[in-house]
Amino acid sequence: MTTNRLLVKLGFAAVVASAVMGCNNDSGAAGSTTGAAAGTTGTTPATTGVLPAGITKDSRGWEAPGELTIGLVASQNGDLKPWGDDSVKGAELAVEEFNANGGLDGKKVNLAIGDSGSKPEQGKSAAEKLMSTDKAIGLVGEVASGITAQMGQAATEKGVPVIAVGATRTDLTAGKPNIFRVCYTDAFQGPVMAKFAYEEKGCRNIAIITDKKQPYSTGLSESFKAYFTKLGGKIVDEQFYETGQTQFQGQLTNLKAKNPDGLFMSGYFNETGPLARQAVEAMPNIKGKMFGGDGWDSAEILKSGGDAILGSFFCNHYNNEETRPEVKTFLEKWDAKWGGKPATTMGALAYDAAALACDALKRAKTKDSPGLQAAIEDTTDFKGVSGGITLKGKHGNPPKRALVVMLDKDGQKFAKAYEMDEATGLPK
Repeated sequence: MTTNRLLVKLGFAAVVASAVMGCNNDSGAAGSTTGAAAGTTGTTPATTGVLPAGITKDSRGWEAPGELTIGLVASQNGDLKPWGDDSVKGAELAVEEFNANGGLDGKKVNLAIGDSGSKPEQGKSAAEKLMSTDKAIGLVGEVASGITAQMGQAATEKGVPVIAVGATRTDLTAGKPNIFRVCYTDAFQGPVMAKFAYEEKGCRNIAIITDKKQPYSTGLSESFKAYFTKLGGKIVDEQFYETGQTQFQGQLTNLKAKNPDGLFMSGYFNETGPLARQAVEAMPNIKGKMFGGDGWDSAEILKSGGDAILGSFFCNHYNNEETRPEVKTFLEKWDAKWGGKPATTMGALAYDAAALACDALKRAKTKDSPGLQAAIEDTTDFKGVSGGITLKGKHGNPPKRALVVMLDKDGQKFAKAYEMDEATGLPK
């Protein structure tokens, strides 16, 4: 299987492995744009040049590179391409800005990109090549939890830290001190949507439909179910489908018989659009009472879901219409470089993940994977576009705010924000 990759060459410089001055988190200030990257077939070595005097090996036994490289795994092809495109754009911008602002004590950082093709095994292969061929000392990505889990497996074997962009499955970081994320987890967004459906939309008898092939979907359905019942609601039925399915009449017939007053659809946008159309045809009363997670985040869902999905709600990390100064700055930079606004939240999250990686590298006591991992773990209140990010003592999972947005004909409309109660990990 071939992995298309892009190496963003942002300069050549020798990295001096001596005592390094610490740094605060200011290099992570909000601001991002996104832009497409042209893929190339094969791998371009990330490092060339002469080694600094006295430096021959890094901590993993490789020849110490003339430059340091951060790798990004993104879905540049396949069903999840909208997220991959924005991930590439956001990460490219973050590294570009870091280098323009002085880089690593005046030295440049490279970004090497591997294509997951929207497939877990290809994502793992891309991660392996980034680490072995491009000598990436840290990885950013992915969005899909299933792909990120495979990336994490490869990275854990090499002792390389990973910062996930939008992978929300709760157990992704469990027992893996090298895996981090800049997004909330399903243990939070499931309860957020349960609380919204119960308190804001008055649902009491909800049905669930789950993509059993996606770890993201199964985990999100479980967390929604647990909190909705805790609130006093009832799950009248749960039906299952598989990724790539386009016809759902059998599942919907079973759900209709239970007379639900709402429907929670935990899958990705690819299937959710057609599913929404068929669900409203089968159960007209649930229009405006369909709910989902951040996996809905793509303009494609409006095309495939049509009028049926308008008025539905899902959980997200960021919204272009937010009034926070960080968002305003982000959108100005985005528009100046790429034009318009981000197509998905993943532009902002990938920007945050790559910016955090660069910032941590600057703070790292040693410029290698162990040093980078320690610095990421030590992160406190990093100023991201998607909000403040604290990882210190959080086992890779930053406490984050969640937004509920409504789909209308123009896109996403802000509905409500939920802060996390850090004592319980649940929405306030």
